[in-house]
Amino acid sequence: MNDVNGSGPLEAGVRADGSASGYLARRTLPLSVEFARQFRRRRTLVMFGLLVALPWILVAAFKLGAGSAQPGPTLRLSDLATEGGLNFAAFALSVSASFLLVVAVALFCGDTVAGEAGWSSLRYLLAAPIPRDRLLRQKLVVAMAYSAAAVICLPLTALLAGTLAFGWNDVRVPGTGETIAALEILPRFGVVVGYVLVSQFVVAALAFLLSASTDSPLGAVGGAVGLVIVSNILQAVEALGPPREFLPTFWNAAWLDALAPQPEYGGMARGVAVSVTYAAILVAVAFRRFRRKDVVS
Repeated sequence: MNDVNGSGPLEAGVRADGSASGYLARRTLPLSVEFARQFRRRRTLVMFGLLVALPWILVAAFKLGAGSAQPGPTLRLSDLATEGGLNFAAFALSVSASFLLVVAVALFCGDTVAGEAGWSSLRYLLAAPIPRDRLLRQKLVVAMAYSAAAVICLPLTALLAGTLAFGWNDVRVPGTGETIAALEILPRFGVVVGYVLVSQFVVAALAFLLSASTDSPLGAVGGAVGLVIVSNILQAVEALGPPREFLPTFWNAAWLDALAPQPEYGGMARGVAVSVTYAAILVAVAFRRFRRKDVVS
C-alpha cells in the first residue's frame, strides 16, 4: 500500500498525514471525562464542603452571639444579617467575595494545568495525542464551570440557611434601614451573584495563565490571590486618583448599589468592562505561551 504521493508504503491503520486511522482531534479529552477527573480531586470536594458549611457556621455564630453587639449609628450588612434570608445571603456574600471566593476560583483555574504537570501526566495527555489548544480549552471550560458553581453555591446555601434560621422577610437596606419587598429584591440578587462571578474573571484568567506557564499549582494559585491582595492595597491609596478605577478589584463592591432602594448599575457596568478586558487578554496570552511551551513533565 503506497501513500498518495507515491513516496513509499503506508503502514496499516495510518493515514497519509501520519495520523492513526479513526483518530479525530475533536473527540479527545471529552468534557465529561474532564469534569469527572476534576470532581474526584480532593481539593474540589474540600472546597465545596467549605462553601456549603460556611453559611451554617455564620448562622451558628449569630445565634450564639445574639444580643451581644449593639448596632452603630449607620446600619451595616452585619447589623442586618439576621433580618431575613436575603439579608443574611447578602452578608455572607460580602464577607466571602473578597477572599474565600477568590481562593476557590484561583484554586480551580490555577491547579487545572499545573496540577497535571505536577503529577507528570501533562506530557502523556499531549502524547495521546490531544492538540494543545483543545487541551487548554477543555480545561478552561471545566475550571470556569467549577468556579461558577462555587460562586453560585455559597449565596444559594446562605439564602437557604438564612431563611430557615431567620425567616423569609423583606430586605432592609444598609445605611438607611429602608425596607424593600423580598420579591422585588430577589431578581436583583440574581444579578448580584452574576456580577460577583464576572468580577472573578480576572482572578480566573491570571490563575489559568500561571497554570499554563508553570509546573507549580501552588505558585499559580498564590500568584492569582497575590494579585487581589496587591490590588486591594493600591485601591486604598487615594493619592492614585482616577487610575485606581482600572485596578481589577476597584469595582468588586459595586454590587451593593443594586440592592439600594433606587438601584444603580453604572459601577457594575464599569466593573464588567474592566474584568472582561483583563480576562480576555490574560487568556489569550495563556494560549500563546502554552503553544510554545516545552512540556517535559
